[in-house]
Amino acid sequence: MATLLHIDSSLFPGETSSSRAVTDAFRRTWQEQHPGGAVIYRDLAVNPVPHITADAHTAGFADPASHTPGQAAAFAERVRLIEELEQADAVLIGAPMYNYTIPSTLKAWLDNVILFGRTAGETPSAKGTPVTVVASRGGSYAPGTPRESYEYVQNYLTAVLADALALDVDFIVPELTMAPQNPAMSELVPLFEASRERALQDAATKARALVERLAA
Repeated sequence: MATLLHIDSSLFPGETSSSRAVTDAFRRTWQEQHPGGAVIYRDLAVNPVPHITADAHTAGFADPASHTPGQAAAFAERVRLIEELEQADAVLIGAPMYNYTIPSTLKAWLDNVILFGRTAGETPSAKGTPVTVVASRGGSYAPGTPRESYEYVQNYLTAVLADALALDVDFIVPELTMAPQNPAMSELVPLFEASRERALQDAATKARALVERLAA
């Protein structure tokens, strides 16, 4: 049976978070279509992984037999996260935009799982694993919009997930999520609602397609 690695990083709980609402729709459909499958869940806002340290970093380039106690402990945590990624048949990531980029908790997870010579480099160990990223944002940074050049979420995650880790990356982008709370954006509420509905539908559609793809 297939295993889904589900990672959320939004600061906000439940339906108050646009990214969580969409990842939840994806996961529910995945489980409905694949009831015998496993889900590994990490909520990086509730239980953040350690930011990478000098010990954790240097241990990745040293013979394990030479590790100091500090390096051994730090590297063991990295290996645990790496093995979760390697064992997953599919990955689901909630990546809201905060100050034009991803949450620091998600960056910490990435810094831990990117290990040259294992997950990155000539033969990435999770190569080809499908990854669905829910990249929510308060405004719009789509091509042709005034803030297009400030889009550092999809660009960065494409570089890291697709180029460095050789994963098969797909994005769902709920946008204008601040419209209901910001009076200055009130005229954009219908566009927000349309974007949210489209994202929820995409989540269900992509989850079903992925289950079928993995079962083939």
